[in-house]
Amino acid sequence: MPPESLEVRPASVPRRVIGPDTRVLTVPDDWALLPPGDAALSRRIKEDGPSWTVIELKGRKRFSRGIWAPAARISALRAELELERADPAYQRKLEAGRRRRAEEQVAYVDEFRAAVRAFLAFHPAHRETEERMAALIAAHATPVGSGTVARTERIPVEQRAEAATIAWMRHQTTGYDEMVIPRVAGQRREVRRMLAQRSVHLLARYRRGEEIDSARCPLALALRKRAG
Repeated sequence: MPPESLEVRPASVPRRVIGPDTRVLTVPDDWALLPPGDAALSRRIKEDGPSWTVIELKGRKRFSRGIWAPAARISALRAELELERADPAYQRKLEAGRRRRAEEQVAYVDEFRAAVRAFLAFHPAHRETEERMAALIAAHATPVGSGTVARTERIPVEQRAEAATIAWMRHQTTGYDEMVIPRVAGQRREVRRMLAQRSVHLLARYRRGEEIDSARCPLALALRKRAG
């Protein structure tokens, strides 16, 4: 019976992997390891037949360590893909895709910046601060591959904008990055909740149009630092 397609973990012994049920599996003799990096080839390898995708877990992060699959299939699909990529039509398709994604990214940055401004909703007296802050948050949160909440599609853009704003303020207007937080379950979450409340109170002052002491306000100081 041929091997099935599995997600496995690396083992310390060459050509051994740890299966989903924690058993140590031996890689078939006629298989080779396709290194990560070529998404199109990796996708075809997994679609074309049995393969073992090697994933290493480090905390909550997952790192691809390649795909074990029949060596002959890897060679054949690689050659097939190289022929396709040499075709001018393939290159035109790639370029069209890049342009489309670039246009979509520009549109999303604009949409996200507008959503941040809508969440901030500062008094007209602080409109310039609102604009600068929204631009900074959007620039930080929206790059493709940034892994921030702005890149998720699981929640509406309005919620993404709110979460990104609070996260930005946590890092820019509080001492969170220098805090030594005990390794106690829920402690980091509680600290973030407390700092989020401070940020909400600070934003409320700008929404009400209060006069701000720029020499003491953590938000004003953060914006001045970023401008410099």
